[in-house]
Amino acid sequence: MIKMLAENLIGIDTRLQINWVWLNASLQFVSWGLFSLLLAEVLRDSYHALCHQVNWLAKWHNKHHMAYRRDLSIVSLKVYQESQLYHDILESSLLLVVLVVIALIVQHKGLWLGVAYGCTFLYGASVRYFQGKIDTDYNHLPGPLETIPSIWWVNRTYHWRHHFDDVNAYYSGVFPLVDKILGTGLSLKGKTIALTGASGALGQALAAELVKNNAKVVALTTNPEKLVEQVGVKVVPWQLGNEANLRDSLEKVDILIINHGINVYASRTSEAINTSYEVNTFSALRLMDIFLTTVTGPQAKATKEIWVNTSEAEVSPALSPLYELSKRALGDIVTLKRLDGDCVIRKLILGPFKSQLNPYGVMSAQQVARAILFFARRDFRNIIVAINPLTYLLFPLKETSASLYYRVFSRTAKSEQELRKQ
Repeated sequence: MIKMLAENLIGIDTRLQINWVWLNASLQFVSWGLFSLLLAEVLRDSYHALCHQVNWLAKWHNKHHMAYRRDLSIVSLKVYQESQLYHDILESSLLLVVLVVIALIVQHKGLWLGVAYGCTFLYGASVRYFQGKIDTDYNHLPGPLETIPSIWWVNRTYHWRHHFDDVNAYYSGVFPLVDKILGTGLSLKGKTIALTGASGALGQALAAELVKNNAKVVALTTNPEKLVEQVGVKVVPWQLGNEANLRDSLEKVDILIINHGINVYASRTSEAINTSYEVNTFSALRLMDIFLTTVTGPQAKATKEIWVNTSEAEVSPALSPLYELSKRALGDIVTLKRLDGDCVIRKLILGPFKSQLNPYGVMSAQQVARAILFFARRDFRNIIVAINPLTYLLFPLKETSASLYYRVFSRTAKSEQELRKQ
């Protein structure tokens, strides 16, 4: 009996050893395969970026840009096919050669996944060149832009921006990894950016940094006397409760940054409650709704954005209950509004910085402003600038769970209209 048991254990151990060998080989194959796919993406998008920086490469790549009108319809079939030959086929062939050479040198089977992936680009470009089929060119299909730029992959709206927003940005072709590395996931050049709370510490710091990034700033302020004249900044006064009067100004704005707020500290009177919610929550929501009415036209979803300063108070104490409550309410409704996909809506989750609202802040407004633009240019939709490490853990958990809950238990305005018709 003992002998049989020992033989069975030896058999099991042998099978486990074989399984471990197979598992190890599989993991290595998958790891090298994923690396090769990542390498293919980085090489392809890096070459694309070089085409906009190196003159002799730009000569060939420009044929690609010449092939499309603003609605992404092709100028002519001949020009389109030339663009496939001189750019897409050339790019795919160079990519394939580099990947094959690397696979032969390293000699690991997993690297051939990248080679196979590279072949798909060459095949698609060849079909478009020899047969003139544009339906395989997914990011260049003509027509209005119906969705906002995707954060996880490059969709039509994302790539449209490369052609008609800023050719020296948005280089990525499938996954926006290279744009996040280079800081070309959002171009601020030439954008008209409206900013509330412009007379505050962060407002002034943001305005200065935006001008440095070649943006045109519209400073929306309830205290215009506190602002000094600055090149590239237009001051527009407004009053709380009269947000609708700003619509004409917002019509011409690409990005609206909602940054104004109030902190009543320890007060909990009825007046303090009303003031906190009116300034921190309802005024911000009215501005969002007004701005969203300007997101019209076939390309508006590609260029219009809202950035909302909801602050670290969404997930952390601010030693000011009404500030926390009003900012959390704003943050939750912004999460809800994001689900409609009307335009890109970014959240600014900011820790304590020195300002009129918080004279004891640890960070400076200039540091925070630079960090905001650093992450915005890398297309972060939730921009966290905080010294509390827990914020980087708690906020994503809170935002993901809340977004999922709202998605399941709420309906879009379009769905509401359809239900009423029934």
